[in-house]
Amino acid sequence: MRLNNDFDSDKNNSPVVILTGLGVVLFAIVLVLFVVFFNLEKQETPKQSKEEVIVEDGQSYFPQVIYPEVDELVGSEALSPDDLDFWDLYPQQEEETVAVSEPEEVSQETETDPSTDGRHTRIVNEKGEDEWVLISPNLPKHSYDFLNLVNQSGLMKYCPEGTETSFVGADLSESQDYVDFGKVKKAGIDFVILRLGGRGYSTGELFLDDYFVDNERRAAEAGMDVGVYFFSQAISEEEAREEAEFVITNLNEKKITYPVALDMGKVQNDSQRTDSLTKTQRTKIAKTFLSTIKEAGYKPILYGTKNFLIQDIDYSKLTEYDIWLSQETDIPDYPYRFTLWQYTKRASIDGIAGYVNLNLSFVDYKEK
Repeated sequence: MRLNNDFDSDKNNSPVVILTGLGVVLFAIVLVLFVVFFNLEKQETPKQSKEEVIVEDGQSYFPQVIYPEVDELVGSEALSPDDLDFWDLYPQQEEETVAVSEPEEVSQETETDPSTDGRHTRIVNEKGEDEWVLISPNLPKHSYDFLNLVNQSGLMKYCPEGTETSFVGADLSESQDYVDFGKVKKAGIDFVILRLGGRGYSTGELFLDDYFVDNERRAAEAGMDVGVYFFSQAISEEEAREEAEFVITNLNEKKITYPVALDMGKVQNDSQRTDSLTKTQRTKIAKTFLSTIKEAGYKPILYGTKNFLIQDIDYSKLTEYDIWLSQETDIPDYPYRFTLWQYTKRASIDGIAGYVNLNLSFVDYKEK
């Protein structure tokens, strides 16, 4: 056995073993460095914005959104709901607009025409021009159906369901001179309203109608119902009370069944002492007269034209009193409540010389 030769053989192979070992070590080192370098490069790669577009091989696309780590979301300041708002990521759709056709101009004119809308009534203003005024929804309205009006031989009657429920009357003064009340009653007149007196429209003095005392006595003897009216020219509440007391004194407890009327009408073609009164003043004067008459136990009523009742007084302050409407027309268009209607001033009645005013009473004042 040659031990030396064996030893020499091992010695000759040692360089190969060493180089092989070194190669393995170097490969391992290179592999480790490659892994470390790759990881460092991956961490240093900047995050793409979600709005950045990548173009590759002629194709464009959005890269995958890289969300921040949890530590990046939690900071020193609390997040608000706006920070988590993601609705802006989606496009907004425009709302559809529905076209609404405009009404025809003719319809608009019809709806706003005061002569046809049923909410206005016509008066004639101080300039003599037509004016449409709004009908107050708060004032009491009449409930008459004027289709039930019947004209029989010049006498107007109200006959709902074919039954007459009205009464015909005439208002008289010294202007009619002597009146034969027997003939008047036979002509179909149920009642008369006599002028008791008035106040001078320039002098302001109170006067008694020259025919009142005789007319009242003979009308009562003829079995006619009687009422009276007073022509007022009061310019203060004190004068209105004076006029009412004048009426009460001259009635002297006479049994009259129809109302005591206040006439505040204007004098035709002349100026008068009440021209400068305001609507408020005129309303207070009327209320003073009417309330004084009522306290004395009589039935007060306010006389006036449609223009006067709407334009010259405030009816809302006088709704507790009856209204005597003067309007010469086939059908009255005064919208508010009234109980007496003076429908003509040019009637001819047997027993009365010349023309006379006729009236229709919708209520029986003997029973009221």
